[in-house]
Amino acid sequence: MTATVTVRHDAGDAFAGGLRGFFEYRDLGIGGATGGKINAHVIRARDSHDAKPEWHHHDLDFQMVYVLKGWVRFEYEGTGEVLLEAGSSVYQPPRIRHREIAHSPDLEMLEITAPAEFPTIVG
Repeated sequence: MTATVTVRHDAGDAFAGGLRGFFEYRDLGIGGATGGKINAHVIRARDSHDAKPEWHHHDLDFQMVYVLKGWVRFEYEGTGEVLLEAGSSVYQPPRIRHREIAHSPDLEMLEITAPAEFPTIVG
């Protein structure tokens, strides 16, 4: 597979629904550029939507989050609650049970995963 340069500009309307109903996702085109090996997207809070804490885990090899704006509170099994603010990052080990407890209305995060597509298991 030949890699191609992939550029995305913030068009303001590039956000869509996704894994969590209280978040919107902006695909950065990395999944397509890497043949599904890696994904990167910006996640932001949807207007008037609060987190709905639900324990779950993802069947993937790599997941990290970097907070661009606002704050988010996660809870990780075996670790407890973690508050992330703008400039904070978290590496979430594969298959760790976690949930989103709360977030600010202006939350924006960059999330990188491998592979690009992966199952989420609730419970």
